[in-house]
Amino acid sequence: MSAQIHPSSVISREAELASGVEVGPFCIIRGKVKIGPGTKLESHVSIGSDTGVVEIGRNNRISYGAALGGPPQDIHYKGEATKLVIGDDNMIRECTTLNIGTVKGGGVTKVGNKNLIMAYVHLGHDVQMGDHNVIVNSTQIAGHVHIDHHVTISGVCAFNQFVRIGSYSFTAGYSSVNKDILPYCVARGNYAVATATNKIALERAGFPEDKIETLHQAIRIILKGTSTLNEAIERIQRECKPCEEIDYLVDFVRNSKRGLAK
Repeated sequence: MSAQIHPSSVISREAELASGVEVGPFCIIRGKVKIGPGTKLESHVSIGSDTGVVEIGRNNRISYGAALGGPPQDIHYKGEATKLVIGDDNMIRECTTLNIGTVKGGGVTKVGNKNLIMAYVHLGHDVQMGDHNVIVNSTQIAGHVHIDHHVTISGVCAFNQFVRIGSYSFTAGYSSVNKDILPYCVARGNYAVATATNKIALERAGFPEDKIETLHQAIRIILKGTSTLNEAIERIQRECKPCEEIDYLVDFVRNSKRGLAK
C-alpha cells in the first residue's frame, strides 16, 4: 500500500514516505523528510525546513497544526543541516513545536518511542527524550534538556536549558524548573523542588513493594539529610539494598551538572 496524500497537501520531492503513511489536508512537508510506515498526519501539519533533516518512525499520530523540524530558536544557528529524529508509536497533539538540533548541542533533537506530547508543548533544540513519557498541555521545554523514561510533566510548566528529568518522576503543574529533577520523585514549585517519592507511579508501573521502600529510603537520605551529596551517596550504598534502580539514582546524582532540585 502506497502513501495516501490529500491533494491539498504540498510534499517535497526530497521527502520519503513509506507505505501506509497518511497525509491529511493542507499539510506541508519541506526538504529532507523521511516518514515511516503507519504514521498519520491529520491536517495543517508542517514538517521539515529548507536546511534540516527530519526522520520520523512508525505508527506516529501527528495532530492538527503541529510544526516539526523547524529551525532552532538560537541566534547562533547558521543554517546547518542538523536533525530532528522521532521514534515509533508517539502521539504528538495539536500545535506542538519540535525544532531541529544545533551543531554546538550535538546536532540532533531526539524523541524516543511511545510518548504522549499534548497540545501546545514546545521541545527546544537538542532536547533528548526517552520512552513512555507524558508531557501535558502548554509545557515549554528549552534547548538541551534531557528527559529520561516514564516521566510525567504536568501542564504549563517551564524548563530551563540543560536540566535533566529523571525516570519515573512527576513534575506538578505550573512549576518552573531550573535544576535536575531526581528520578522516582514528585517535584513542584517555582522554582521546583523534589518533595516526596513518587510511590503511586512506581506502584502503577509494577514495582514490588520492597523495591519502592528501598527507593524511598534512598530518596529520604538525599532530601532530608544534612549531609553533602557525596556523603549521601556513601550512605545509600552502605544502607540501601543494591539494585539497578539504586545504581541509576546514584549515577544520576553523581553526574548532575545543574544541581538537584531539592
